[in-house]
Formats: sequence, C-alpha cells, structure tokens
Amino acid sequence: MLAKINNLLILLFIGLLIAFSWYYMLFDMTMNMDPVSSWSTYDVYLLFIMWAIMMAGMMLPSAIPVILLVEKINTQRSRRKAPFTPTIFFISGYLLAWCAYSVMITFIQWRLHHLELLSPMMDSSSFLFSACLLIVAGAYQFSHLKQRCLHLCRSPMTFLTRDWQDGKVSAIKIGFKHGTFCVGCCWFLMALLFVTGVMNLTWIFMLTLLVLIEKTLPDPLVKSKKLTKVSGSILIIVGGFYLYRYFTA
Repeated sequence: MLAKINNLLILLFIGLLIAFSWYYMLFDMTMNMDPVSSWSTYDVYLLFIMWAIMMAGMMLPSAIPVILLVEKINTQRSRRKAPFTPTIFFISGYLLAWCAYSVMITFIQWRLHHLELLSPMMDSSSFLFSACLLIVAGAYQFSHLKQRCLHLCRSPMTFLTRDWQDGKVSAIKIGFKHGTFCVGCCWFLMALLFVTGVMNLTWIFMLTLLVLIEKTLPDPLVKSKKLTKVSGSILIIVGGFYLYRYFTA
C-alpha cells in the first residue's frame, strides 16, 4: 500500500512539472521570447530559461519508468530499514543534465544568430544549414553511440546497481548520469528545432512523442533498431530534399 501511495505522489509531482512546462510553452514562451535581430545578456538568459523548461516538458514523460524504478528501490530499502534517499534528488540530477544541455544549446543558438543561420523567429534561414542538420541527425540515429545511450536509457538497472551509493549527492550524481545518457540519445533530435522553429509547438510535441516511443516501446522493435533506422532514414531523405532546394533555388 505504501509503495502505491509513493508512486502516486511521484507521478503527481512529475505530472505537475510536465504540466507547468507545457503551460509555459503554450502560453508564456512566445510572449517572453519576442523576435529580435540581436541578443542582449538578458535575452540570452531568457533563451536558457526557455530551453531548460522546454527540455523538462519534453524529456520527463520518457523518464517516468526509470524514476519509478528508483522509487521502487528506495521503497524496498526503506522496508529493510536500510538508508535511502528520496527520489526527488534523482529527479533533480536528471533535470540538471538537461539544464547543462540547455546552456550548451543556448550558446549554440546565440552563435547561429550571429552567423545569420537563424532568423529572428528562431528558425533556419538557410536551406543548406537545414539540410546539414537533418542529414547529420539522421545519420546519428544509426550510430553506435545513439544505440548505446538508448539501451542505457531503456535498461538502467545495470548502472543503477553498479553505481548506487547512499546519500543525496550520490542520488543527484546517478540522476545526472542517467540524464547524460538521455542527452546522448536525443541531443540531435532536440537540435532539429532549429530547422522547424524553436518555438514551433507542433514539432515540439512530435519530437516529444518520438522520444517517448523510442524509450518506452516494447523491446523487440527497438532491439532490432527498426525505429531508429526508420526515423533516421526519414531525416536523411528530408535533408536531401532541403539540399535539392538549396542547389535549385
């Protein structure tokens, strides 16, 4: 009974975080980030906040299984009177990894604006840039690093068992480590928002759905790499179309 209550509380907490993130994206993001041709320090700060909240809303749904697994481990340790750390610290570490990614992608976007590869509306202003990003993202779907990170995201028990230590700092470290696997799995997919528009809610939802399917789909389809091969092939084909438009424009 206690385990069910704890799971419900964890799900409620994650649900509130996701709801807040999507509320921000639906109602506040476009109001806070006005189109500009140059960026002040405050604009860069707002851009980081936008990416950090957006990553939380996009990635937390796919992290629910491993978060519930950590909560199950903590519940079992509590029953044995063994030391345990509240799951919130694992979640904090996971989100910290995506905050680190948000810092990186913020300064990449800032640089892309200065190179005039992004428009003031935060989407690609170059068919060549779009083509390169799509083709590289598609090729990454076939890479060993992608498959390795995806496997660790889907099957975290090995590293959880190996790296588990008592204490809040350790829980944050383990959460951060799992978060880095997810970043390694999805970072190029998130960067595709530069092609579609960073504030394009339709594509934000579609990428969230793709990540959720990749990380939670039943094993047979993912183990055969069919899903990543299909999505990678589509991205490369679309990239080829952009490349054709670049050379025929």
